Amino acid sequence: MSIPSLYTVESVTCGHPDKVCDQISDAVLDACLVQDPLSRVAVETFGTHGLLVIGGEVTTKAEIDFEQLARKVYREIGYDDSELRVLTHVAQQSREIASGIQDEGAGDQGIMYGYATSETPEFLPLGVVLAHKFAKQLEDLRRSGTVPWLRPDGKTQVTVRDGKIETVLVSTQHDEGVTNEQIAEMVRTYMLEPLGLTDVQLLVNPAGSWTVGGFDADAGLTGRKIMVDNYGGLIPHGGGAFSGKDPSKVDRTGAYMARSVARDLVKQGHADEVFVSVAYAIGRAEPVMVHAHDGEGNDLSAHLGAYDFRPRAMIEYLDLRTPQFRNLAAYGHFGREKF
Repeated sequence: MSIPSLYTVESVTCGHPDKVCDQISDAVLDACLVQDPLSRVAVETFGTHGLLVIGGEVTTKAEIDFEQLARKVYREIGYDDSELRVLTHVAQQSREIASGIQDEGAGDQGIMYGYATSETPEFLPLGVVLAHKFAKQLEDLRRSGTVPWLRPDGKTQVTVRDGKIETVLVSTQHDEGVTNEQIAEMVRTYMLEPLGLTDVQLLVNPAGSWTVGGFDADAGLTGRKIMVDNYGGLIPHGGGAFSGKDPSKVDRTGAYMARSVARDLVKQGHADEVFVSVAYAIGRAEPVMVHAHDGEGNDLSAHLGAYDFRPRAMIEYLDLRTPQFRNLAAYGHFGREKF
């Protein structure tokens, strides 16, 4: 198994409806961890056309005003919350689940995958790096005032053939009266030309004008951008989302650990591409499977002995009781030096 020679990946801005929900869910997690590092959190957020719903299960000593926290995140992203109705329904974690993981067992069953490649300094495929970079640039250009007509919602897409960028697609929300020609010139000037990408195919807002975005245009839901959060669909995915989940949930922690180990094995020179997979049974600390292989399918599992994939060990190794997750909730969870 190896990354194909021709592929397309996407990213979205922090103002995309799904990412708004991810950031609110992770802001709740961070707020709980600030007051109680042992908080158990499983929070989902749903938004659509003036309505925001926060639900899920929390076991924590923290005292959180969920509505005010959500409104704060919403405003910081760049939206007006004056017409936003917020409903909250957050319950205690199921006693059966809580008792099943009290000895630091896995918070759920499932399969997680990690990947790393020597192709870029971020140890990610080039297309994944650039899709996130372009999406983040849309936010930076908007917030800095460099391009004042940009609005929060947006998506980017990059097609790569044989290691070279072939097509860049940028769809962005904008003020009334802005033309596609203006958007294309902005993309070329601030995003493509600084990277020397002067001969790629560029597509901007292919469906035409996009002035209405966020929850005014579309629904959003926590965990609906799992491929954007991971590797763009280029490797398998176990199906578990990240945002709104405390580190006892192996959907998050197992995937982070698998990525960390894959990156280590590439850095150590064992292969140019490394795939790591790990699987858990709820309530059990020891994984039911851990495996690693390179891009040609050669088994690298012998190099995994130095790593402890039990949930508590992974949490400590990766420092996952530290509040930091809202900052990870947009532009991918991997390949970012700060994390």
